[in-house]
Amino acid sequence: MDKAISLALAASFCTATSSVCQRLGARNVRSAGAAGVDLWLIFRLARRPIWLAGLASMILGFAFQLAALRFGALALVQPILALELLFVFGYMTVLGSGRVKRRDWLAAAAMSAGLSLLLLAASPSGGRLHAPGSLWWLAGLVTLAVVLAGLALASGLHHRSPASGRRRAAVLGAVTGIAWGFMAAVIKEFSSHLGNGAGSVLSSWSLYILIGGGAATLLLASHALAAGPLAASQPGFTILDPLAASLLGMFLFGEHIQAGALNLAVETLALALLAGGVLALSHSRLLVGEDEWNPANEPGGTNVVGGPSAHPCAGA
Repeated sequence: MDKAISLALAASFCTATSSVCQRLGARNVRSAGAAGVDLWLIFRLARRPIWLAGLASMILGFAFQLAALRFGALALVQPILALELLFVFGYMTVLGSGRVKRRDWLAAAAMSAGLSLLLLAASPSGGRLHAPGSLWWLAGLVTLAVVLAGLALASGLHHRSPASGRRRAAVLGAVTGIAWGFMAAVIKEFSSHLGNGAGSVLSSWSLYILIGGGAATLLLASHALAAGPLAASQPGFTILDPLAASLLGMFLFGEHIQAGALNLAVETLALALLAGGVLALSHSRLLVGEDEWNPANEPGGTNVVGGPSAHPCAGA
């Protein structure tokens, strides 16, 4: 369990680094298919070094997550990834987006306490290595339906109001979080084949779902980060990813949590603390104001998109 926790923390840090760098790379990119899905968005973003640095960090985070899921249950590993928002908060503090207020620290403390209480009270454990095919089909179809519904809603929000970009980012962040939760379940399935040789890995359906589904989810995440500030998309990433993955862990792999009356009461309180902390922290002016940062206002900066900048991450 200790290995799973340490690896999950490393994955969380890498994912936070990826979110910040990819947001910095995508903030001034306009999607040619903004009313829907722009399949060429990834190729335009790939011209930006900072976005590529974020992609590299995401791949490293994936490797840590894969290793963590070999040693721990989905219901244990995925909630730890919610700490990603704390790391994002730390990045924005270092980048000088503004003074950290007391309520920001209280939100961070509430989030950390909620996560600790949840893991302590739930004590997730157990589970099988492989889930039945019928359950995988059901989980996959439900996830696909939710994602498609979210995309339709996000398309309808385009250009309807000045705040439509923020709302669109929030919806896309939510469906991306759900999609990442499903991909975490696929990673769990895939991890069970790693010790059985190349033949077992290459013959596993999970490898190919991981490649195709991972690419599609990366495209979703890129649209969410390009649509609006981190404050809009990050709650969906942070809350719905571990929630969806934990529910899938119980549904697909038979993982279980402590369900006594006292445990359930503490788990409910912990979830409330965690969700409240995430929502409050995501609306900190450190994140809300990040889209107001302008390279032209920085020493040595320029207002040309993709041009030189004094921003600490610009040379990443």
